[in-house]
Amino acid sequence: MGKLLIYAASLAVGTIALTGPTFSQGLVRGAEDGAARGDSVAGPLGAVVGGAIGAAVGTANGILGIDRRDRFRIYALGERRPSFSYRGQLRVGTVLPADGVVYYDVPPEFALPNYNYTVVNDHPVLVEPGTRRVVEIID
Repeated sequence: MGKLLIYAASLAVGTIALTGPTFSQGLVRGAEDGAARGDSVAGPLGAVVGGAIGAAVGTANGILGIDRRDRFRIYALGERRPSFSYRGQLRVGTVLPADGVVYYDVPPEFALPNYNYTVVNDHPVLVEPGTRRVVEIID
């Protein structure tokens, strides 16, 4: 049991270290939810394992998470914002140009005060305001 606990804790730390800040919100929410569910089912060991699994799932779901992605995409496209045409490959980590892109506040209902959004190549994207770096592409 001790080895399993050490392995699960190592998995959780490794998952957190490898994901970086881009997905930290999804990771933290997932880890907290997984740990709470694991603890309620199997006590402290369940909390460690549940936290690691929840962190991985939260990271995979991105910043918005699965439950809010569709709502945000519908909201953003419903606003009919002009789409910026980006010629390079658009991916997480892409830094958008300083000129020609218009950034919008994310509505409070999505609880993402540290991000803006814009539309690039007809896809809503979440962007860090200070760096103009794409942190999530909403497909």
